[in-house]
Amino acid sequence: MARDVQITFDCGDPAGLSAFWAEALGYRLQDPPEGFESWEQALEAMGVPPENRNDASAVLDPAGAGPRLFFQRVPEGKQAKNRVHIDVRAAPGLEGDARMTALEAEAERLVSHGATRVRRHEPAPPLDGGHIVMADPEGNEFCLD
Repeated sequence: MARDVQITFDCGDPAGLSAFWAEALGYRLQDPPEGFESWEQALEAMGVPPENRNDASAVLDPAGAGPRLFFQRVPEGKQAKNRVHIDVRAAPGLEGDARMTALEAEAERLVSHGATRVRRHEPAPPLDGGHIVMADPEGNEFCLD
């Protein structure tokens, strides 16, 4: 039996990081609870103090196929390299120069949204088609492949 999966990020700015990942993956911010026009309105009605209104955020795949990403505020910053990371399939079906050109374009787009480029790995057939290692605005590594 398959299970639903949620990927959780510990972070310092849930709203900012969720906005980045929504942009990176073509996801959307999760809607506020029914009956509320905004999260601010919902959190106010729930009695959440203003200083806690950026404690969590979530993004969803609009098609409902991908996992929900949940962002929760923690007091400490990132300490070491990620042991698990997200691979963003930015050049499906492409090979060689066409693949790397598509990955470079996506890397440039994500840098404009706060990502950092870490390094490029050239294609090494037959097993590695080439990829670009990136970091999100809080330093979490991910790959464009």
